[in-house]
Amino acid sequence: MNILILNGPNLNMIGLREPKIYGTKTYQDLENYLKSLEPIYNVILDIKQSNLEGILINLLHYSNDHFDGVILNAGAFTHYSYALYDAIKSIQIPVVEVHLSDTNNREEFRKKSVIKEACSTSIIGLGFKSYEEGIKYLIKEGANQ
Repeated sequence: MNILILNGPNLNMIGLREPKIYGTKTYQDLENYLKSLEPIYNVILDIKQSNLEGILINLLHYSNDHFDGVILNAGAFTHYSYALYDAIKSIQIPVVEVHLSDTNNREEFRKKSVIKEACSTSIIGLGFKSYEEGIKYLIKEGANQ
């Protein structure tokens, strides 16, 4: 199974940004963790990060013909990007929304996800393990097709 891991704005700054919320592990630590999961789950992960909404949209469009599923941490775009919502709705592969922190226990504006309804499922608040749970979900969904 080929999975695109797509990370949005400011995720490249984890480890530096708000360590009380996101911890002290860096984005490189996240990438290393994800790569360590490939042999465990027999998947190929392509990990991308962009601070630009249009690039995330282009990668979602690209994913439709090149991947079996997407794990998307849209960062702050989660809360207001109807363009990402439309991009997710325009593709036929499953997209799993993930977040490192529990967005339901954060600032009021973070409690609403405008992309949630377009995604197959949402996994929040498990730190790096949110991504692993996303991989498990996609494997299970792939097996059910």
